[in-house]
Amino acid sequence: MESLPDPTRPMKDHPQPDARDALVGPGHTIASITDKISEIVLSPLAKTPLGWHAMMGIASVGVIMLVASITNLVITGVGVWGNNVPVGWAFDIINFVWWIGIGHAGTLISAVLLLLRQEWRTSINRFAEAMTIFAVACAGMYPLLHTGRPWLAYWLLPYPNTMGMWPQFRSPLVWDVFAVSTYATVSLLFWYTGMIPDLATLRDQAKNKIAKLAYGMLSMGWRGAASHWNRFETASVLLAGLSTPLVLSVHSVVSFDFATGIVPGWHTTVFPPYFVAGAIFAGFAMVLTLALPIRSFYGLKDFITEKHLDNMAKVLLATGLIVTYGYAMEAFAAWYSGSVYEAYLLQNRLSGPYWMFYWALILTNCLVPQIFWYAPARRNVWILFGVSMSVNIGMWLERFVIIVQSLHRDFLPSSWGMYSPTIWDWGMYLGTIGFFLFNFFLFVRFLPMIAIFEMRLLVPKSGVTGKDAPHHGTAHGAPAPALHDHVGRS
Repeated sequence: MESLPDPTRPMKDHPQPDARDALVGPGHTIASITDKISEIVLSPLAKTPLGWHAMMGIASVGVIMLVASITNLVITGVGVWGNNVPVGWAFDIINFVWWIGIGHAGTLISAVLLLLRQEWRTSINRFAEAMTIFAVACAGMYPLLHTGRPWLAYWLLPYPNTMGMWPQFRSPLVWDVFAVSTYATVSLLFWYTGMIPDLATLRDQAKNKIAKLAYGMLSMGWRGAASHWNRFETASVLLAGLSTPLVLSVHSVVSFDFATGIVPGWHTTVFPPYFVAGAIFAGFAMVLTLALPIRSFYGLKDFITEKHLDNMAKVLLATGLIVTYGYAMEAFAAWYSGSVYEAYLLQNRLSGPYWMFYWALILTNCLVPQIFWYAPARRNVWILFGVSMSVNIGMWLERFVIIVQSLHRDFLPSSWGMYSPTIWDWGMYLGTIGFFLFNFFLFVRFLPMIAIFEMRLLVPKSGVTGKDAPHHGTAHGAPAPALHDHVGRS
C-alpha cells in the first residue's frame, strides 16, 4: 500500500499555472496578502504615494467648482444653465444617465459574477462597488437640482398630506426615484456587508487607538467564528440575488424616461436592453480607468494581474459590440418605420449641425474598442487606459446625441433651436467628476479597496507549494469558506 504524499514537500511534477493567467502573483501567503492590503490603509499619510496626493489635489479643485456651481444655481435659478426651448433636458439629464451607467459595473462585478462563480472578480469587486455608490451620489444631484426647488424633493415621495397630492405614478420620472433609491440602498448594504471581515482585520492590525476604535465599531464585533461566516455568506448571497435584477431594471427604467415619449429618436423598444448594455460598457471602462492608476500607484500588479485586465477588456469588447448593434438597429428602425420624422432625425444625426458628435461617438464606442480582438492589446496598460478613456467620452457623447439631437429639431420647424452649454453647466459636470474622485480616493486611503479575505482564498491557486503554502483560514483562526461554494450549495 502506497503511503500518502508529504504535504510539506514541494510537488515537483505538479503543473504550475501560467503567470499570465494567475489571479494572484506567485509567492504570496495569507500573511503577505493581509499585510500588503492593510498597509495601504494603516500606513502614515506621509507614506501615501505621490499619485494619491496629486489626484486628491485635482479632485479638491473639482469639489470647489461643484460647490460654487450649486450655490450659484440655487441663488440665481436654473436659468444659469443652457436649457432652453426646445432643449428642456440638456446637461443635467445627460450627466444623470451617464453617472447611473457608470455605477452599473460595480453591481455586475459584485453580484452577477459572484453568482456565476467568477473568481477573477475578487481583486476589483470592492472598489467597483465603491465606484457605484459615488456614481449614484453624483447622478442623484441632477434630478434634484433640475426641479429648481431641491428643498421640495420630498414631494416625489407618496406621503399623506393635507393637500391630498400624490406623485404621478404613470410618469417614468417618478419610477426613477424608486429605481435609483432602491439601487443606492442595496448597493450600499452590499458594499458595507462585504467589508465587515476586512474591517475586523484592520481593527486587529491597527496600532493607532483611534483607528482601532473606528474599525472596531465598523466591524460590528466580528470575530471570525463559524456562525459569523455562515450569516455573512447567507447575507452576501441574498444581497447578490437582490442586486442582480437591479442590473437590468435600473437602467431599463432610466431608458423609459425617453422610450415612453413620442419624440423621434426616443420612441423605440430597443432602448431598455440598449441602455443596459451601454451602462455595463461605460461601467467597465470606468473600472479600468481607475484600476490602472491605482495598480501603478500602490504596486498592485500581483493582485490586479494581466488576467484581470484581459477579462475586463473582453467584457468591454463584447458590450461594445452590443452597443454597436443598438446603433445599427436605431438607423434600421428609422428607415424601416417609414416615418418622415424618424428618417429626418437619422439624417440630422449624420449631417446636421451636431454631426461631429455623432461620428465621434461611432469612433470612440464602436471602432476604437475593436483593437481588443488583438490579444496583446488586452494586456497592454497604455492601450487599455486609452480605450477606456475613449469609451468614457463616447458614452457621454451618446447621451448628448440621444437627448440634444432628438430635442433641438422635433416635429415643427418653427420650434427648432440650438443648444450650447454655459460655463455653469461645465462647472457642475466637472465638479461632479471631482466629487466622485475625491470620495473614491478617500475610500482608497481609509478602507480596504481589495477584499482581503477573498484574496486569501486564491493563495492555494497561485502556485505556492511546500512549507510556504498557507492553510485555508483567516487571521482569527476560523475557516473562510469561499462564497462561490456557498452559492453552489444553495
